[in-house]
Amino acid sequence: MARVLGALSTPALWVDIGGRVLWAHPSLGALRVVRRNVVNVAELGRMVQRARNTDQPASRDLTVRRPGRRQAPIRLHVRVAPMTDGAVLVLVEDITEAERLDHARRDFVANVSHELKTPIGALALLAEAVTQAEQDPAAVERFSGRMVAETRRLTTLINDLMDLSRLEGVEARPPMVPVDVDDVVDEACDDARLLAQDKSISFLRGGVAGLQVEGVPAQLATAVRNLIVNAVNYSPSSTRIAVTTGTMSGSVTIAVTDQGIGIPPTELDRIFERFYRVDPARSRDTGGTGLGLSIVKHVCANHGGDCEVWSKAGEGSTFTIRLPALAAPTTDRGMAASSRNPAESKEAT
Repeated sequence: MARVLGALSTPALWVDIGGRVLWAHPSLGALRVVRRNVVNVAELGRMVQRARNTDQPASRDLTVRRPGRRQAPIRLHVRVAPMTDGAVLVLVEDITEAERLDHARRDFVANVSHELKTPIGALALLAEAVTQAEQDPAAVERFSGRMVAETRRLTTLINDLMDLSRLEGVEARPPMVPVDVDDVVDEACDDARLLAQDKSISFLRGGVAGLQVEGVPAQLATAVRNLIVNAVNYSPSSTRIAVTTGTMSGSVTIAVTDQGIGIPPTELDRIFERFYRVDPARSRDTGGTGLGLSIVKHVCANHGGDCEVWSKAGEGSTFTIRLPALAAPTTDRGMAASSRNPAESKEAT
């Protein structure tokens, strides 16, 4: 019987007439379904007893709480079937991840539909307004300019969606290669320089030079660029943004520090969620899609790293990407990578 149960694709356990577990798949101990040879989930125990009393199979979804407030509960799909001599066969399937993905998919579809509706609806109204104002060149020019802006916003949203889809997808990822961190930061700064110049915002470069990581250069540049663009969008004019590189505990760090409006403490846990915006009105003004930080998060995860944030309302923010180091640092740019206030840093030479 143990060999038969062990060959099943779904983890199983065998309970005798006295409630003792005669055999259980090893994974069920980790799921806290079985403990000390007895069923450790009260509702599952009741299902086993009902199946024994009624001689009828049954199935349902259960939630199993784990110790610790920060431990998310486990979702299980359980099937029980009475056997001979009062024994009961129990099949237990962990559906936690499947439910999370399904929930994320439904949220994603709903959010995408909402986000696409806004610029498409605006374009439709503007096109109608242009038609009605054909005898007024000034109005046509004004409406046409807004149409161009909405088109750019729609293009940015679609590009971000495609980037996020590639990062979350199951298709083969691009090969990892040695990447010079300086090149990644230079490319990201160059891409965001025109946007910064429009607000008279200057960039400070500093920290440790010559660092390397293993990764996909285009994805890493996209992640750093998104952080810099966010910093520009949420910073007042004539301020500075520091982009520094360094090392910490075997990791390479890339930190982007601004002197912007900051993020309230209550919002910090949600800023990496897709389509989440601390200030929706400001995001509309800046053309933000609400996907930039989610893309950063996925790029970091795909490279074995993470992204942390420090922020204080009214004082600015520091977003720090951490990636596994590939090579030792060579030179120091002279500006501390851990500096949170760019006003205290010296411009790199």
